[in-house]
Amino acid sequence: MEPTETLTDSDLWPRHHGGVQVGVIDVGSNTVRLLVASDGEPVAQRRAILGLGAAIEEYGSIPEPKLAEVTDCVAEWVKVARRNHVERLEVLVTSPGRQAANGHELLERLATASRVPVRLLSGAEEGRLAFLGALARTRVRHDDAVAVCDVGGGSAQITVGTRDDGPAWTRSIDIGSRRLASRCFTDDPPGPDAVRAAGEAVAPYLEGLVFPVPKTAIAVGGSARSLKKIVGGSLGRKELARALDVLATTPADELAERYDLDPGRLSTLAAGAVILAAIQERLDLALRVGRGGVREGAVVELTARAVAA
Repeated sequence: MEPTETLTDSDLWPRHHGGVQVGVIDVGSNTVRLLVASDGEPVAQRRAILGLGAAIEEYGSIPEPKLAEVTDCVAEWVKVARRNHVERLEVLVTSPGRQAANGHELLERLATASRVPVRLLSGAEEGRLAFLGALARTRVRHDDAVAVCDVGGGSAQITVGTRDDGPAWTRSIDIGSRRLASRCFTDDPPGPDAVRAAGEAVAPYLEGLVFPVPKTAIAVGGSARSLKKIVGGSLGRKELARALDVLATTPADELAERYDLDPGRLSTLAAGAVILAAIQERLDLALRVGRGGVREGAVVELTARAVAA
């Protein structure tokens, strides 16, 4: 493992560093993504939909064919990153590493194949990086309390803090859009009854959570960006209800054409909307759809470390 420099929150916000180039490979529940960036701006991006979360939901662990597939994918993304002359590169593993019975084997295989640092993120670390990435890409006042909501395929994170002081409170709930879709959505379109059942399934995960009171709330991730295409703006109570009505009653191919949505996102979009609606209701704030997220936060962190070294 590489040594970790001690950095304060103020060290991590983006600055111009003369073209420092870093890369992050994010192994998530639904996708494996590569982001290579220079001074925080994307230079190269790749995405593969591998569906690790669906396999974990079905089997409890990652089957050998999926382990081989994700290992080959990460090895290929490392080659792409090297061709783009990254100074630092790391692999982040999120919910698949936490939720699979053989998560340790996934980490070992990726470390052997990539020969770069492989980091299993806790839910709190995932929330912190999503917060850092969102605020790096979104204008907010330095002293305003901000909630950042990141709904992934296997889990969801809610983090509250300020730009000046960083995250002050974070929680990870062990349900994400892929896990919820596997449990509650089997038909296309799913229908209103399935949406109601999904809402009931999510409620226990948020029970008892008492949020700090933020002034602004930002939603990041693919579900939020896709929902913005449907509602045309921020995700308040009415907008999310309207989006859920559309998602419950419209076939996937029609949704893709009508709203220019990524077909690979549609199997989990209704589930993502249910989770975001439950979080929005508890925050009682409309969710601004932000740019950035875990990968962008990791890029900010890696860039700062490269400069400090």
